[in-house]
Order: sequence, then structure tokens, then C-alpha cells
Amino acid sequence: MRRLGTVAAALVLAGAGVVGTAGAAGAATVPAGGKAPLACSTAWGSTDKSATDANAEPLKNITTSHTACYDRMVFDISGATGKAGYHVGYVDAFHQDGSGERIPVKGGAILQIYVSAPSHDPATGKQTYAGTAGKPLPGVNISGYPTFKDTKFGASFEGQTQVGLGVRAKLPFRVLQSGHQLIVDVAHTW
Repeated sequence: MRRLGTVAAALVLAGAGVVGTAGAAGAATVPAGGKAPLACSTAWGSTDKSATDANAEPLKNITTSHTACYDRMVFDISGATGKAGYHVGYVDAFHQDGSGERIPVKGGAILQIYVSAPSHDPATGKQTYAGTAGKPLPGVNISGYPTFKDTKFGASFEGQTQVGLGVRAKLPFRVLQSGHQLIVDVAHTW
């Protein structure tokens, strides 16, 4: 019986050694700053996303940025109260709203974005965002971005602004709203 107790004790100590080594190995992979490595969520999916909320305020600007996990496009609808309507989804080809004219967009996939905000002031007709059909978005430079490859202005038609976003591949994306900004994030990977 004593021999069985010695074997059990040896197994317990060996197990503790393995667990201790695994813990040390895990600790060795944490960067010097003490923070765990970045894990990017890709649970967003790549299916169409929509919100039917209406907005009467015009689009003021479109900007982009990128992070370690995704590229971001931000639609500035200053003065908007409540939620903005949108429809975002992948398309095989980008066609200008209203005319149906095909607009070439570079990249492995095309994300079509409709925002319920015209690029002009509905009361005066004055242009508030200087987009031109079929041309890259003014003031937007995406060179060096991992996921965004091209931007094209489609149209401002019947209270909506349409944008074509060329991306590297059909990747997961999400749509958020923060204050007066509508945000479209496209992940770098699945």
C-alpha cells in the first residue's frame, strides 16, 4: 500500500510540474508591456446590414482610418439626431443609383454603402459633400491600407448617398453609429 501512495504522490508532483511549465510557457508569450496579444474579432459576418431609420440632415464628410484589426470608413452627419438609416452589403458590380451606369471599383470585392443622408442641403440644394459620380472620394487617401483598395462616389439620390468601397476580399464587416457618425468597419481577416 505504501508503494501505491508513493506512485500517486509522484504523479501528482509530475502533474504540477507540467501545469507549472504550461503556465510559464503561456507567460512567455505575453509581450514585455504585460498585455495579452491582440485578438481580432471577426464574428461580424459578411451579410447585408440595414437600418430603416430616417435622417433629414445632409452628409458633411467621409473619412477613413485603420487599426490592427480593421479598416474604418466614417460618414459625418453633423446635426443628425437619432439613428441614421443605412444599407450596406457586397455586390458583384457597382451601379450608380438613378442612372444605373456601372462604375468600376478596384479590389477583390465591392461593398456598396447607402446612407440616409443626401450630399446636399435639402432646403437650399447647396452641396454639403463634394462627391462626384464615378470619382474617388474627395480627401480620402487609402494607400497603404490592408483592406480598403478603392473608393468611389456613386450618387446622392432621393435622400441617400451611395458609395462603392473596394476591399481586398469579401471580409466580415460591421456598421455602428456613434453620435452623428455612421461607421463601417471591415476586418482584415476572417
